Amino acid sequence: MKLNKVDSLKGEITVPGDKSISHRAVMFGSLANGETVIRNFLMGADCLSTVSCFRKMGVAIEVGDEQVTVQGKGIDGLKEPEEVLDTGNSGTTTRLILGILAGLPFHTVLTGDESIAKRPMARVTEPLRQMGAKIEGRANGQFTPLSLRGGDLKGISYHSPMSSAQVKSSILLAGLLAKGETTSVTEPEKSRDHTERMLKAFGADLEEDGLAVSIKGGQSLTGIEIHVPGDISSAAFFLAAGAIVPDSIITLKNVGMNPTRTGMIEVLQAMGADLEIRYDEASLQAEPMADLTIKTSSLKGIDISGDLIPRLIDEIPIIALMATQAEGTTVIRNAEELKVKETNRIDTVVNELKKLGADIEPADDGMIIRGKSRLSGPASVKSHGDHRIGMMLAVASCITEGGLTLLESEAVNVSYPDFFHHLQQLSK
Repeated sequence: MKLNKVDSLKGEITVPGDKSISHRAVMFGSLANGETVIRNFLMGADCLSTVSCFRKMGVAIEVGDEQVTVQGKGIDGLKEPEEVLDTGNSGTTTRLILGILAGLPFHTVLTGDESIAKRPMARVTEPLRQMGAKIEGRANGQFTPLSLRGGDLKGISYHSPMSSAQVKSSILLAGLLAKGETTSVTEPEKSRDHTERMLKAFGADLEEDGLAVSIKGGQSLTGIEIHVPGDISSAAFFLAAGAIVPDSIITLKNVGMNPTRTGMIEVLQAMGADLEIRYDEASLQAEPMADLTIKTSSLKGIDISGDLIPRLIDEIPIIALMATQAEGTTVIRNAEELKVKETNRIDTVVNELKKLGADIEPADDGMIIRGKSRLSGPASVKSHGDHRIGMMLAVASCITEGGLTLLESEAVNVSYPDFFHHLQQLSK
């Protein structure tokens, strides 16, 4: 795809539904008794992989233009699939469904695409084995494909070596399916809490104590109606674009503002972005939402590290681009997790932005970016099959003299099928 520099970006858009919440809504709706209606569901490839997996276990799921309806039969209603469950490119589907399959009394084989085959699964399979799940797979269950025989789980107290919502959620879901015992997960820093919020909405009883979350096994869930807020990780690309493209003003409607996900907002504010936040008061109790307006800004370099990292791990590629347009140096630390995403995002971000003339270098746990850089082409850049790298490079094209050619642009469909349409709409 050939993409050119733009004069400005102006207008109002609604970003797609939150990916993390869309996944969980289908999963929990499938485990619940009764109907769950999901509005503003993200119709991206990742979330549709979750739908496909639960359909193969006998759950009736209707996907319409405006909403998804799940006919839950309860935990005991899930059936042994006749086919392999294919999670596609979705790490969330893979890791969370492992927790559910661990508690179900049948055999399943789980696989994904080439990218998933490289992503570490031991962080989930090891605690699930401690709970009693029988899991086999490549490199002793460290990588897909994986074979599980579930059921007869016992509760554990698990101290996770990393802050990961996927790890925490997988163990809590297994704990829900364990036999009446309590399962607790403690993290080094608090990761995103969509699972805790949504399990409570479905009627589960959870206890949260600082960095620990506990759930008692044997509880049942009841179907609900869910409105999925806009995905802040998708909004991040247009927030950055509005800040760095000259003469721009962009409003993003109904963006999710869960406090465990707003690291991007804090970074924008620390860098001096001209950002206005208008909260939807009615949404504050469940998943808070707000309208965000961003204007062209004079940004300054900052240090990003510590407990902020788990709250913006998916936004680091676009933050790196933003940092190339800030005065001074931006240092990103404690982000080793970037190495095991869809790509090694540290190396990929550095290599692709260097092609455009950015002053950026990798570190073992992050990167160092010196601004302010003039980006220039024409250049050929590549998403490497990673949706967030693809969107970051598309935003980079807006300020790149001579434009660029983006290879493997279709990767963007994983989380934001209308991304290029929205970019074009704002540049008119």
